[in-house]
Amino acid sequence: AEILTGGKRSDKFPRGYFFEPTVLTHLSPDSRILSEEPFAPVMPILDFSKLDEVIAAANNTRYGLAAYVFTNDLTVMWRMAEGLEAGIIGINDPVPATPQCPFGGMKESGLGRELAHEGLEAYLETKYVSLALRG
Repeated sequence: AEILTGGKRSDKFPRGYFFEPTVLTHLSPDSRILSEEPFAPVMPILDFSKLDEVIAAANNTRYGLAAYVFTNDLTVMWRMAEGLEAGIIGINDPVPATPQCPFGGMKESGLGRELAHEGLEAYLETKYVSLALRG
């Protein structure tokens, strides 16, 4: 991999575990950064020629917390929204999570949802009762 920018400890916090936002390019398909879920300011960039390859590569991980898509093409937007295996998908939105939307991932990024109506539902047990009165 090649570090396009960043990748160094932050000068602002020399005694902490902080490093600059980092952009990586020229990664091999089996690079560890592509299959793990780092909670760090790191963005790997890969080249693809087909949208199906993009979706397959993005889904080729045990995790699925969030995905981000930046495009002006409505067809691409819908295909990505439908095909990506992530609990949150931001399309042209770098910060899609709000208190009004359900927050949570898919696969090994968590079960259930926090926030919004779905977050409250996680604490409830649904019961269906059918009662037919005769006569």
